[in-house]
Amino acid sequence: MNKPKILVARAIFAEITARLEQYFEVESNPLDEIWTKAQLIEKLQGKRGVFTTGGERIDADVLAACPQLEICANMAVGYNNFDVQAMTFRGVQATNAPDVLTETTADFGFALLMATARRVTESEHFLRAGRWTKWSYDMFAGSDIHGSTLGILGMGRIGQGIAKRGAHGFGMTVIYHNRSRLSTELEAQCKASYVSKEKLLKTADHVMLVVPYSAESHHTIGAAELALMKPTATLVNIARGGIVDDLALAVALKEKRIAAAGLDVFEGEPRVHPDLLTVPNVVLTPHIASATLPTRMAMANLAADNLIAVLTGKAPLTPLNTVSKRAVAQ
Repeated sequence: MNKPKILVARAIFAEITARLEQYFEVESNPLDEIWTKAQLIEKLQGKRGVFTTGGERIDADVLAACPQLEICANMAVGYNNFDVQAMTFRGVQATNAPDVLTETTADFGFALLMATARRVTESEHFLRAGRWTKWSYDMFAGSDIHGSTLGILGMGRIGQGIAKRGAHGFGMTVIYHNRSRLSTELEAQCKASYVSKEKLLKTADHVMLVVPYSAESHHTIGAAELALMKPTATLVNIARGGIVDDLALAVALKEKRIAAAGLDVFEGEPRVHPDLLTVPNVVLTPHIASATLPTRMAMANLAADNLIAVLTGKAPLTPLNTVSKRAVAQ
């Protein structure tokens, strides 16, 4: 019996490829090439499954051109690269990789917050440039984390992890805004209070963005929202590019209308808005919030688990949609 054919769209751990090869005929991408839509469609011909990493766009055009496709398994919790509605219409299963990266990403969110508030990157550049010649009372004086007010926009699992780190580890007052309010029990665990978005922006010393990307959340933080923040406040984005209007943020940073920002995600990444590269009061990292070896391996294994389950007739572990048995895709 022939094995089902699948595509692994980016370079992944060799152990994961070997595991998939036990079940499938695998076409991989060891050179980690970035394919155009036309190239992706060509590679997907005859494939029943695809392992994606968050950057490969699976939309109505791709689905129409690849009628044998049954499952798209994302090695990421975010899935704005998937047109889930189109996938459901075509009878294609969509899956992602939640939960396994929650604590690691929350760790990094807090690391980026601390680096931003305490001006770590800015001061390191100063030192490396040989400009440190003496001590001065206000040299790279930043803002405190302990005892300050942390405002979290988006209070899913990662947001809750950040809240617990802030409240329990650093004695921060935690406020949050979310589409739906947490239960009383979860609020107590996080020591977090629900407030309006406007109050959060006006009150917080540090604003952390952990909202999923959608058309509705595009530019959740723009010029108007930045104008509400304290001039001493910091902004950290570990959510998705497009949540923040990067140009408006660069202007606010340049004009010192907020103190600093920490960004792990960007509009149009891997391109970074050039204006962000010209301001010193921003910490920039290349979308690495989940980047520890154990976590990335767990994410890849979960994507593999979903592929194996669906293409062997079982239910996916982390489905994003409910599909009928290839009702439309014939």
